[in-house]
Amino acid sequence: MSRTPMHPIARRLIWIRGLRSIGQGAMVVDITLYLRALHWSGASIGGVTTVAGLVGAALILAVGVLSDRIGRKPFLLIYEALTIMAAVAACFTSHAMILILAIVIAGFGRGQSGAAGPFSPAEQAWLARVVGRSERGRVFSLNNAVGFIGMAFGSLLGGMPDLVHGPTPLTDYRPVFVVVAVLSVACATVIAFMQEERTAPIEQPQRTNLNPKVSDDDSQILRRENRSMMKLAAVNAINGLAIGLTGPMMAYWFSLRYGVSTSAIGITLSIGFLATGLFSIVNGMMATRIGMVKSVTWMRVIGSLMMLTLPWMPNFALASALYIMRNAVNRGTQGNRTALSASLTRDNRRGFATSVNALSMRLPSAVGPTVSGYLFDMNELALPLILTAMLQLANAGLYQWVFGQYDKQERTA
Repeated sequence: MSRTPMHPIARRLIWIRGLRSIGQGAMVVDITLYLRALHWSGASIGGVTTVAGLVGAALILAVGVLSDRIGRKPFLLIYEALTIMAAVAACFTSHAMILILAIVIAGFGRGQSGAAGPFSPAEQAWLARVVGRSERGRVFSLNNAVGFIGMAFGSLLGGMPDLVHGPTPLTDYRPVFVVVAVLSVACATVIAFMQEERTAPIEQPQRTNLNPKVSDDDSQILRRENRSMMKLAAVNAINGLAIGLTGPMMAYWFSLRYGVSTSAIGITLSIGFLATGLFSIVNGMMATRIGMVKSVTWMRVIGSLMMLTLPWMPNFALASALYIMRNAVNRGTQGNRTALSASLTRDNRRGFATSVNALSMRLPSAVGPTVSGYLFDMNELALPLILTAMLQLANAGLYQWVFGQYDKQERTA
């Protein structure tokens, strides 16, 4: 079967994600280490990350609902403008309030694989709008892969502070902030010249929810869509808490556990993101063979078992290798997970659906960094990783139980 050529808007959105992810990759490496160099405590670092998660959660739902009404493009431009302002301000001062605003509003330090932070529901809905349902698993996995590969290059840039050796931490980290600002300017320029079509495509109701029965009654369709979204939200909440415990804090964990340099951590995260990007493409192909849901479930189980063993690695080299493999199999499923959430409703509610998906992960994940920060200050370095692994094992089982029928329906559709 020949594949439909990718829509020009889809190609541009994927390229934008790649550019944006380079800056995000650098900040994942550097922001917690920069704050540590400024003598912030683990609890303070975790606390501001938690506030960022809560603010992002509040924005996510509003963005999804409003983007369904007024379009997706304005919200992506707003995100790039906020990132530019935060990066430029960070170039000139290390004042705590400026850094807090950069982390909270622009999402500095969050591993978002190139997504537009709390504005990502608009981005995902726009991409789903121009990609046919049968192609979403492949295209969203490619989009995910490009984001992680960009994060890999960005993580290498995150090692720049080790090369500067300036008189202050700000001097060392300023080049990274400059890179982030320049990349956001490039993204904003591309978005500004993109045209958004507002006419909704015609979609068959039976192919937008997990219930194979069809009804011409729109209220019944809405109820089925709502049930599907609520199921996804409940399953996501467990995964969100797991991600929050370790995701934003791994660079800090490596520094505490093994006492390694910023550049060494940057190289580890870079290889991990590159492997994740490549595996995301593999996972997209797996979805066409064994099903979108099953491809997520089994990789989540394998990744969780790897996370369980990570705290006991005796040296940084072994820990790095295991973390790279764990990241690849676990986070490489993100494209298929996003494609599923984007297929639960019709186009006129897709921004809302992707908001529910993101919100259900962002709210519980906001709690995690504060918990991990306190545990790290108490020298409990293994416990956050163990909790992450156990929560994601539970998530894998629930994900398969709740959505396993989706694979069967796709094969018979």
